[in-house]
Amino acid sequence: MEKVKFTLDTQENVDFYVLEQTKLGGSSYLLVTDVPEGDGEALILKEVSVQGEKESVYEIVSEETEMAAVASVFENLLEDVELR
Repeated sequence: MEKVKFTLDTQENVDFYVLEQTKLGGSSYLLVTDVPEGDGEALILKEVSVQGEKESVYEIVSEETEMAAVASVFENLLEDVELR
């Protein structure tokens, strides 16, 4: 499982573990967790980078319809995961 370091708006660094990635409707999404094994908090992140930037920028998906659509894709990709 790939570990990725994210820098928050507060300049605090946080490590997440990437469970899966996908593209939907032209947007890239990551399913990440805060622990490498077991039950942890999962987040769906959407890439919102501006073209030409050297680092990727992600936001937590919070809109209900978008969250449901992307969660469904991740659940199909990861048969043993239920996102609720």
